[in-house]
Amino acid sequence: MKPLSERDIRSSFVNCSKGEAQRLKLPAGLDELPWPDLDFLGWRDPGAPERAYLVADHDGRLVGVALRAAAAGARGFTARSICSLCLTTRTGGGVVLMSARRTGAAGRGGNSVGQYLCSDLACSLYIRGRKQSAEGVLRESLSREEKIARTLANLDAFLTTITR
Repeated sequence: MKPLSERDIRSSFVNCSKGEAQRLKLPAGLDELPWPDLDFLGWRDPGAPERAYLVADHDGRLVGVALRAAAAGARGFTARSICSLCLTTRTGGGVVLMSARRTGAAGRGGNSVGQYLCSDLACSLYIRGRKQSAEGVLRESLSREEKIARTLANLDAFLTTITR
Protein backbone atom coordinates (compact mmCIF):
# COMPACT_ATOMS: atom_id res chain seq x y z
CA MET A 1 0.00 0.00 0.00
CA LYS A 2 1.27 3.47 -0.73
CA PRO A 3 1.60 5.85 2.25
CA LEU A 4 -1.57 7.81 2.97
CA SER A 5 -1.89 11.32 4.28
CA GLU A 6 -4.33 12.41 6.96
CA ARG A 7 -6.36 14.13 4.25
CA ASP A 8 -6.44 10.96 2.09
CA ILE A 9 -7.67 8.92 5.03
CA ARG A 10 -10.32 11.34 6.29
CA SER A 11 -11.77 11.96 2.81
CA SER A 12 -12.03 8.22 2.03
CA PHE A 13 -14.80 7.33 4.51
CA VAL A 14 -18.03 6.23 2.89
CA ASN A 15 -20.20 5.04 5.80
CA CYS A 16 -19.98 7.94 8.22
CA SER A 17 -20.55 11.67 8.04
CA LYS A 18 -17.80 14.11 7.07
CA GLY A 19 -17.90 15.41 10.64
CA GLU A 20 -17.39 11.93 12.06
CA ALA A 21 -14.50 11.37 9.65
CA GLN A 22 -12.90 14.63 10.76
CA ARG A 23 -13.20 13.73 14.44
CA LEU A 24 -11.93 10.15 14.28
CA LYS A 25 -8.60 9.39 15.94
CA LEU A 26 -5.96 8.43 13.36
CA PRO A 27 -3.41 5.71 14.12
CA ALA A 28 -0.34 6.83 16.04
CA GLY A 29 2.87 7.03 14.05
CA LEU A 30 1.18 7.27 10.67
CA ASP A 31 4.48 8.20 8.98
CA GLU A 32 6.31 5.22 10.51
CA LEU A 33 3.83 2.48 9.49
CA PRO A 34 5.25 -0.40 7.41
CA TRP A 35 3.39 0.77 4.29
CA PRO A 36 5.01 -1.70 1.83
CA ASP A 37 3.73 -4.58 4.01
CA LEU A 38 0.15 -3.28 4.31
CA ASP A 39 -2.67 -4.37 2.04
CA PHE A 40 -5.00 -2.02 3.89
CA LEU A 41 -4.78 0.39 6.79
CA GLY A 42 -6.71 -0.80 9.82
CA TRP A 43 -6.69 0.46 13.40
CA ARG A 44 -8.64 0.64 16.64
CA ASP A 45 -9.29 3.88 18.51
CA PRO A 46 -7.41 3.53 21.83
CA GLY A 47 -9.79 5.99 23.48
CA ALA A 48 -12.89 4.10 22.33
CA PRO A 49 -11.97 0.42 21.88
CA GLU A 50 -15.29 -0.45 20.25
CA ARG A 51 -14.39 1.82 17.31
CA ALA A 52 -12.23 0.56 14.47
CA TYR A 53 -11.42 1.85 11.02
CA LEU A 54 -10.30 0.31 7.76
CA VAL A 55 -9.04 2.10 4.62
CA ALA A 56 -8.24 0.25 1.38
CA ASP A 57 -8.16 0.56 -2.37
CA HIS A 58 -11.50 -0.66 -3.70
CA ASP A 59 -12.88 -0.40 -7.22
CA GLY A 60 -10.12 2.00 -8.22
CA ARG A 61 -10.53 4.41 -5.35
CA LEU A 62 -9.62 4.74 -1.69
CA VAL A 63 -12.49 3.59 0.54
CA GLY A 64 -12.62 3.99 4.31
CA VAL A 65 -15.18 2.33 6.55
CA ALA A 66 -15.97 2.89 10.20
CA LEU A 67 -16.43 -0.35 12.14
CA ARG A 68 -17.88 -1.27 15.52
CA ALA A 69 -16.32 -4.12 17.46
CA ALA A 70 -18.72 -6.31 19.38
CA ALA A 71 -18.28 -6.45 23.12
CA ALA A 72 -16.13 -9.33 24.29
CA GLY A 73 -18.30 -12.35 24.87
CA ALA A 74 -18.16 -15.02 27.49
CA ARG A 75 -15.97 -17.25 25.34
CA GLY A 76 -13.00 -18.52 27.27
CA PHE A 77 -9.42 -17.95 26.28
CA THR A 78 -9.27 -21.45 24.83
CA ALA A 79 -11.91 -20.79 22.17
CA ARG A 80 -10.40 -20.43 18.71
CA SER A 81 -11.73 -18.05 16.09
CA ILE A 82 -10.64 -17.37 12.55
CA CYS A 83 -10.41 -14.01 10.79
CA SER A 84 -12.59 -13.92 7.69
CA LEU A 85 -10.04 -11.78 5.81
CA CYS A 86 -6.65 -13.40 6.41
CA LEU A 87 -7.82 -16.73 7.88
CA THR A 88 -5.49 -16.35 10.86
CA THR A 89 -6.63 -18.47 13.80
CA ARG A 90 -6.57 -16.73 17.17
CA THR A 91 -7.73 -17.34 20.75
CA GLY A 92 -8.54 -15.06 23.67
CA GLY A 93 -10.36 -12.34 21.76
CA GLY A 94 -7.81 -12.12 18.94
CA VAL A 95 -10.71 -12.24 16.48
CA VAL A 96 -13.83 -10.15 17.08
CA LEU A 97 -17.07 -9.51 15.26
CA MET A 98 -16.90 -6.09 13.63
CA SER A 99 -19.84 -4.48 11.92
CA ALA A 100 -19.99 -1.66 9.41
CA ARG A 101 -22.99 0.47 8.56
CA ARG A 102 -23.84 0.04 4.88
CA THR A 103 -23.70 3.05 2.58
CA GLY A 104 -26.67 4.85 1.05
CA ALA A 105 -30.31 4.24 1.88
CA ALA A 106 -29.55 0.83 3.40
CA GLY A 107 -27.19 2.38 5.95
CA ARG A 108 -29.58 5.23 6.71
CA GLY A 109 -32.18 2.52 7.37
CA GLY A 110 -29.91 0.92 9.95
CA ASN A 111 -28.54 -1.96 7.88
CA SER A 112 -25.04 -3.16 8.65
CA VAL A 113 -22.65 -5.92 7.64
CA GLY A 114 -20.57 -7.95 10.08
CA GLN A 115 -17.42 -10.01 9.73
CA TYR A 116 -15.06 -11.71 12.16
CA LEU A 117 -11.75 -9.84 11.86
CA CYS A 118 -8.39 -9.82 13.62
CA SER A 119 -9.03 -7.57 16.62
CA ASP A 120 -5.94 -5.47 15.84
CA LEU A 121 -6.68 -5.39 12.07
CA ALA A 122 -3.07 -6.42 11.39
CA CYS A 123 -4.00 -9.10 8.83
CA SER A 124 -1.33 -7.92 6.38
CA LEU A 125 1.40 -8.38 8.98
CA TYR A 126 0.17 -11.84 10.02
CA ILE A 127 0.15 -13.22 6.48
CA ARG A 128 3.65 -11.85 5.87
CA GLY A 129 5.02 -13.27 9.12
CA ARG A 130 5.84 -9.77 10.44
CA LYS A 131 3.52 -10.37 13.38
CA GLN A 132 2.81 -13.68 15.10
CA SER A 133 -0.34 -14.77 16.85
CA ALA A 134 0.24 -16.47 20.19
CA GLU A 135 -1.36 -19.61 18.78
CA GLY A 136 1.26 -20.06 16.09
CA VAL A 137 0.63 -20.40 12.39
CA LEU A 138 -1.43 -23.11 10.75
CA ARG A 139 0.51 -24.75 7.97
CA GLU A 140 -0.89 -23.98 4.54
CA SER A 141 0.27 -24.99 1.10
CA LEU A 142 -0.38 -21.49 -0.26
CA SER A 143 2.51 -19.17 -1.01
CA ARG A 144 2.70 -15.76 0.65
CA GLU A 145 1.53 -14.15 -2.60
CA GLU A 146 -1.48 -16.48 -2.73
CA LYS A 147 -2.35 -15.66 0.89
CA ILE A 148 -2.14 -11.95 0.07
CA ALA A 149 -4.37 -12.43 -2.98
CA ARG A 150 -6.89 -14.39 -0.89
CA THR A 151 -6.94 -11.69 1.79
CA LEU A 152 -7.45 -8.97 -0.82
CA ALA A 153 -10.29 -10.95 -2.43
CA ASN A 154 -11.97 -11.40 0.98
CA LEU A 155 -11.50 -7.70 1.75
CA ASP A 156 -12.92 -6.72 -1.64
CA ALA A 157 -16.02 -8.87 -1.03
CA PHE A 158 -16.53 -7.28 2.41
CA LEU A 159 -16.17 -3.75 1.02
CA THR A 160 -18.49 -4.54 -1.90
CA THR A 161 -21.17 -5.71 0.52
CA ILE A 162 -20.82 -2.49 2.53
CA THR A 163 -20.89 -0.16 -0.47
CA ARG A 164 -23.56 -1.67 -2.70
